[in-house]
Amino acid sequence: MRMDTPALQIDGIEIHIEGPADGEVVVMIHGWPDTWRLWDAQRFTLPGFDIDHPRPAPTLDGMVAFFAEVVDTVSPDRPVVLMLHDWGCVFGLQYALRHAQRVSRVVAADVGDSGSPAVSAGQTWGQRWRVANYQLKLALAWYVGGARGDRMTRRMAQLQRAPTDVSLISASMNAPYAMRRLGARGGFKNALPARPAWPTLFIWGTRKTMMFHSADWIADLEARGDCRIVGIEAGHWMMVTRAKEFNAAVLDWLGSDAASRSH
Repeated sequence: MRMDTPALQIDGIEIHIEGPADGEVVVMIHGWPDTWRLWDAQRFTLPGFDIDHPRPAPTLDGMVAFFAEVVDTVSPDRPVVLMLHDWGCVFGLQYALRHAQRVSRVVAADVGDSGSPAVSAGQTWGQRWRVANYQLKLALAWYVGGARGDRMTRRMAQLQRAPTDVSLISASMNAPYAMRRLGARGGFKNALPARPAWPTLFIWGTRKTMMFHSADWIADLEARGDCRIVGIEAGHWMMVTRAKEFNAAVLDWLGSDAASRSH
């Protein structure tokens, strides 16, 4: 299916597909404050993240169910490769943990076991404060909503140097922060521990003051022969600021023997 084919509609969300129908399927899931525009190929905007089509934020179970419908629709007969970033890692890994037979490999960008006690234990008090500060502000912006909530969100996105067009950013994108920090929409009480159970490429930006993975996460990946860790001298959005390095790392790993091993 090519990009000139009409986009699929799943639960009111457009799913864009690019490439030959018999090729391996890579499902790309973005994070905050992005949309499908972060990626070049198979892409869709998470429920609640599209400023043109506002909708209630889903629960964690609802998001996983949405991913299941997407994967089963675009690749009913074969498992897919998940390419994840930011909150896409959090939700995408939860989908993979619950539907392991539908996932062949995972490319996780910049977020590993975020939210785990191990991540917090590895941070200084100042780092924990900075993370809580911006996440609580975004959670508050979600509750405020409207034009004021949008302004609060866009200001934070500019402070974080997000590459997304600010006109596409809205307070509705902050639901995951309200879920994590304030327990909104059931929070993450049903979340499974993020432990790699499939061949994984973890790419992370080394030029950041806040890390979203722990030493335990790295150790788990290093202990396996089918995983790879790549640090890129970049910030959080390395697939934009260091696109050539990011793409080369992904293509090299996807073509390697280790990445092809089944879990």
